[in-house]
Amino acid sequence: MPVDAEVEALTRDYGRAIFARLSVNGPAPFSPAWLDERMMQWTMAEEALKVHLFRFVEALPRLNSSIQINRHLREYLTEAGSSLPNWMRYGLRWLPEDGWLGRVAAGGAQWGTKRLARRFIAGTTIEEALAAIARTRRQSLAFTIDLLGEATITEMEAEVCQAEYQRLVERLSPVVNSWPEIGIIDRDARGPSARVNVSVKLSSLYSQFDPIDPVGTSQIVRSRLRPILRAAQRHGAFVNFDMEQYAYKDVTIRIFREVLEEEEFRAWPHVGIAMQAYLRDCGADLEALLSWVETRGTPVWVRLVKGAYWDYETIVAAQQGWPVPVFTRKWESDANYERLTAFLVHHHDLMRPALASHNVRSLAHGMALADAARLLTGDYEFQMLYGMADPIKFALVSLGQRVRVYTPYGQLLPGMAYLVRRLLENTSNESFLRASFTEHVGEEQLLVNPLRHAKHGAINGEHRDNGAPLGASRGVFVNEPVTDFSRAEARDAMTKALREVGGQLGRSYPLVIAGHPISTDKTIDSINPSHVRQIVGHCARATSDHALQAIQAAKNAFLQWRDTEPRTRADDLFRAATAMRRRRFELAAWEIYECGKQWREADADVAEAIDFLEYYGREMLRLAMGQHRDVPGEENAYFYEPRGITVVIAPWNFPLAILTGMTAAPLVTGNTVIMKPAEQSSVVGAKLMEIWQEAGLPPGVVSYLPGVGEEIGPVLVNHPDVATITFTGSKGVGLLLNRQAAEVQLGQDHVKRVLAEMGGKNAIIVDEDADLDEAVHGVVGSAFGYQGQKCSACSRAVVLAPIYDVFLNRLIEATRSLKIAPAEDPGCVLGPVIDAEARQRILDFVEKGKRESRLVYAGEVGTLADEGYYVGPHIFAEVPLDAVIAREEIFGPVLAVMKASELTHALEISNGTSYALTGGFYSRGPANIARVKREFRVGNLYVNRKITGALVDRQPFGGFKLSGIGAKAGGPDYLLQFVLPRTITENTMRRGFAPVVEAEGIAAR
Repeated sequence: MPVDAEVEALTRDYGRAIFARLSVNGPAPFSPAWLDERMMQWTMAEEALKVHLFRFVEALPRLNSSIQINRHLREYLTEAGSSLPNWMRYGLRWLPEDGWLGRVAAGGAQWGTKRLARRFIAGTTIEEALAAIARTRRQSLAFTIDLLGEATITEMEAEVCQAEYQRLVERLSPVVNSWPEIGIIDRDARGPSARVNVSVKLSSLYSQFDPIDPVGTSQIVRSRLRPILRAAQRHGAFVNFDMEQYAYKDVTIRIFREVLEEEEFRAWPHVGIAMQAYLRDCGADLEALLSWVETRGTPVWVRLVKGAYWDYETIVAAQQGWPVPVFTRKWESDANYERLTAFLVHHHDLMRPALASHNVRSLAHGMALADAARLLTGDYEFQMLYGMADPIKFALVSLGQRVRVYTPYGQLLPGMAYLVRRLLENTSNESFLRASFTEHVGEEQLLVNPLRHAKHGAINGEHRDNGAPLGASRGVFVNEPVTDFSRAEARDAMTKALREVGGQLGRSYPLVIAGHPISTDKTIDSINPSHVRQIVGHCARATSDHALQAIQAAKNAFLQWRDTEPRTRADDLFRAATAMRRRRFELAAWEIYECGKQWREADADVAEAIDFLEYYGREMLRLAMGQHRDVPGEENAYFYEPRGITVVIAPWNFPLAILTGMTAAPLVTGNTVIMKPAEQSSVVGAKLMEIWQEAGLPPGVVSYLPGVGEEIGPVLVNHPDVATITFTGSKGVGLLLNRQAAEVQLGQDHVKRVLAEMGGKNAIIVDEDADLDEAVHGVVGSAFGYQGQKCSACSRAVVLAPIYDVFLNRLIEATRSLKIAPAEDPGCVLGPVIDAEARQRILDFVEKGKRESRLVYAGEVGTLADEGYYVGPHIFAEVPLDAVIAREEIFGPVLAVMKASELTHALEISNGTSYALTGGFYSRGPANIARVKREFRVGNLYVNRKITGALVDRQPFGGFKLSGIGAKAGGPDYLLQFVLPRTITENTMRRGFAPVVEAEGIAAR
């Protein structure tokens, strides 16, 4: 961006003018403001201390006794370790938990946090908010009021938020409009301005707010927005649409545009939207918004902020493997802010600038641009946060600028996320406020054009500079990113794939043995569980003779495949991964039709399949290196060779990922494979066979053998030439296979290896100090994701007694809010179960549950019951330990909620099953988290997140006890199950001579 010398000079003049008006005297010693400043300086000094103190602040509203408060304070500060001064480290040892001293200590912590919150939060009631607004106006400052809280998780909560926004408009307007006019904030060249200004978070208006379904989301949100906007029109108030995380950006802009295109709001000017300059695509969004405003014909306000979710966005991008959407260096955000400020000033007649910043350079630059464009008072304004940078606000007012204060109000609990974000901003290493007020960086340095930092670096260091996924590097395994369905191009690609695959339904798929397609008289008809009258495909049905043919083909191909270079076998997997990426949306569409998987579930399954191919290929290259332990005159080689023929018996719930992983591992290690998919997902199995053929696997190395398990299973399992059986499915079948394989058959010269993943009865423990928003959301997602048809699904929620009732009530309401729909609907949260047998089995468990426990919620499926295999979510409470639904795996959307008196009891309940697959724990207590990590005996334990969705390499998956036999899938031990270790020793000494080798670091001859 070229620098305008006149604007740059004027920017510096305005910046100096602002600095000249800032108070040079700090607050009086030992005054509340002085104490706040000292506390901020102390916390800013050590990053570890800051993080742990803010975690304590965030947890405090859930702590109901002095014992809890003091315990958490001690635990968090102890974790800060050396960041604490010596006196505090020693003092923590003597911090009492109870008694009058304990109550005093706890009361002091509560008082200090609440007082700090009051600095940033205007009040907990409308009356308190009005008092704060009155004080603000007496200082010639305008306001916008914000209802505290993030996204809602129940429709009841969303409706409460909607009513509260409307109440804000209707309660504030008569009072504020009756106050005496203050010209600088209440009037501009066009006449009186809207005095009452309300900021609305759209996600709070709909519990299922989701960018994957922009049409459905917009429809519901607009229905709840209209009463708020109508109230604002009646009372002459202003409504601003807040911007939240990046994933919500496009759907937020969409709703803003769609509702304002409606006839009753098209000509209404008292409306605006926030835009975040730290986003790389903010400029393009503003240009698109300008085109829309030109079409609409009525101007809107644009609140230009830098953005308050930087840490969140970078962490999400790193976790998901997505490009980082924000600028990663502060000077880039600052420079983009100035560029977009100039854009808004230039188009101020259509998009009126509301410049929100605490950075004096950014503010001064806005004033300079406004002067250069000859903007009048009220054509633009500045906005700043309540409780922050008050001297800068007063300086701007003294310079004749309109300043609006972003004023949050609400209860302390939902306000904690906001408060912590404000504290993080205030103490950020790159915060302007920190640089100017705490570290006393010079004025001239603070006023430097941010473009100069492109060469010289940021004020206090720089963030990472890349727009690619963090941690990715060439040649190292990196998980395949799931699709970001907040992006329109991704949604369009899935919609197109569903349309194209929909046109291919009903085709026939042959067996593939020794590379040859084989048709059969009988077929397996694959049915779409969302629409049972729709046939997905007709798959050939293998007989016992076909099973014998497949075994012979695998035997014939084995020797050559065994001796194929590991690099070649790995390359075959990598080519298969490339093919899957190219066909990604098509494969996901097949899963949606055949298995009733929702968009995200289907996409994640394809991504996991790619991960297995990439990971196991690299693991084979590692194993192929072998081990050499040579000494002079002797070579010792340790290496692996394949076992032989592997039979893969796969499930339908992860129709591509598990089948791919179970097949790829033996293939890449040199085994030949007979691939038997589940009857319900045989079409997806056929698609995987197409990919193996496309990758160039030799004939017979892998055969595709769909069939009925009872018919071909015994032949495959009992045949003496089969070396390994890998199975995922029910406990009963897995144990049967293990028994059958243990019998040595006539002509068998080896002991068969059985790998079996056999399910779980997984529990999530909810501690009394847990974040209930996260816990409820995580339990709902874990229990009802893919209709509970995951071996990792949560089927028991073990909740500590003090929060049992409130958790249960919110859980019920959150579940009631879920959308039940066909899987192809992007807004579907619960789809069908896999088939009629599964539906009946689940309903039978529900009837047993009714006799043993209290049914507190049963979801209705309505007319969908006649359309597909739908079962609504069911929640049971007061479930006894010996209840059937507390002991047996159900594999459906049925959740048992169990009460525990304390954590020891909760662990006894959770560990008290014959399974040990997955488990979860929601808590904000460091000591309890450490204890649960030690004592909750499961294969995969998840803390403060849902318990489904394990990723290859990052979270290798598998359990023990009756949950499984074998190593964790997607982990470093998995390939070892398909190979036999060998050692070869060669004496290389001949008549006293031997090749030169390095032995123990000594050159020996």
